[in-house]
Amino acid sequence: MIEMYGIPNCTTVKKARAWLDERGIAYRFHDFKKDGLPVARLDAWLAALGWEALLNRRGTTWRQLDEATRAAVVDAASARALMLSRPSVIRRPVVEWGSERITVGFDPDDWPLPR
Repeated sequence: MIEMYGIPNCTTVKKARAWLDERGIAYRFHDFKKDGLPVARLDAWLAALGWEALLNRRGTTWRQLDEATRAAVVDAASARALMLSRPSVIRRPVVEWGSERITVGFDPDDWPLPR
């Protein structure tokens, strides 16, 4: 089963969900705001993708942080701490394609179509 993580009102998440829906691809959606951020999943994403790929430095949440908080994010540990305290700073959506792979963001050319 495909698992998508994100925030439902995020424009990119909306596009990704519509793309899956249009193709009749079943998935489960995990809402960071409603369901929380699973620590074990975050650790798996960090291991698979790296903190730089997960941290959304272009989003509203990042821009609203004070300069000292942004400057303190220098490695995986500091990024992880920020992501746990403010899941909205995670680039979205994070998609687990079963055991095949994990992607972050919406790029239909990079998304594997389930068989």
